[in-house]
Amino acid sequence: MRLAEWDGKTALRRHGIALPDGVLLRDAAPPPGWADAVVKAQILEGGRGKRGLVQRGAAAIPAIRAQLGDAAAPLLLERPVAIVQEIFLALRVDGTAQALEVLCAAAGGVEVEAGAPPLRWHILPESPAALPDSLRALRGRFAPDLAARLARLVLRLARVMVAEDLESLEINPLALLADGGLVACDCKAVRDDAAGFRHDPAATALSAALEEAGMTPLERRARAEGYQMVEIPGGRVAMVTAGAGLGMMMLDLLGDAGCPAACFMDNALGGPAETAPQRFALAFEMAERPGIEAVLFYTTLASRPLRGRVEALAAQLRAKPCPKPLFVGLAAGHAALAGYSMAQAAADLAAVGVTALEADPHALVGQLAAAIGPRRTA
Repeated sequence: MRLAEWDGKTALRRHGIALPDGVLLRDAAPPPGWADAVVKAQILEGGRGKRGLVQRGAAAIPAIRAQLGDAAAPLLLERPVAIVQEIFLALRVDGTAQALEVLCAAAGGVEVEAGAPPLRWHILPESPAALPDSLRALRGRFAPDLAARLARLVLRLARVMVAEDLESLEINPLALLADGGLVACDCKAVRDDAAGFRHDPAATALSAALEEAGMTPLERRARAEGYQMVEIPGGRVAMVTAGAGLGMMMLDLLGDAGCPAACFMDNALGGPAETAPQRFALAFEMAERPGIEAVLFYTTLASRPLRGRVEALAAQLRAKPCPKPLFVGLAAGHAALAGYSMAQAAADLAAVGVTALEADPHALVGQLAAAIGPRRTA
């Protein structure tokens, strides 16, 4: 779950991290005494500053809400902070390294990407080496006293990550004050969905409401049917996959071929064991749109029976022909083929008009790209 700034800062506040004084505004007008506040739209995307969604002064409230298209959009009001230096600081779970990766840049703020590449290092929050490793990394770019304060803050934030089940935490800017204090002026955090049961839903009610409001009708339908689906603007291919890793690989292959996917699908935590029929129906429905030029189905199965996927696709094709060219790829291990061969799968799909199967995902995407060609421009 992506956390809105207000919810992310609420989590930081629980752990004693210094923050600007702030209030969440849900009413039409700010409370007395907040006319000079920094007004921040509460959305789940970045880049607010460049979009005019962070402005100084309560007079900006109507304009920000007008841009959001919601006269009652929740806004965060914060007391201005006298910043001496804007620092970029972020932590993320690095699954490959089995540790937290820390990124820190001396020049943060809106244009952080234009500055020098951030420092990078790994820590384990409870390791005795976490603090000295952070101090060693930071001394190369910060004065010794500031490096020491940053190193201690990094360790505190790493422990917040563990306590709050966060996958990533970004503070930009982390404000250095004239007295040497460090204040988190922004917060972008992502919580592991699988850990949601350990936390009070009321503490992230704003984030949940924003996430719900941002979903498309098809995304809500997928959720109701027991799987996750994300629509991707500008996509050309309605893609049906299962499994986050496989789906991400196919997204990359299609993007590299100039045929970007229009959706991403994955199993939902605690969802039904099989949702292939629903996924096919949704993809075929998407394919009726003018901008969608093909449907791609690719699956790899280790133990789940291949027969079920083939029969689900065949049933969908008998009920409704695919509105756009269909490309199918299947790869199955020995257990998945028990009592049902790949030759039989090909025969069953040929009976409903699928004449080509491809086990190699690179070759499958190549066939699709050759068939639909480069994106047409107006």
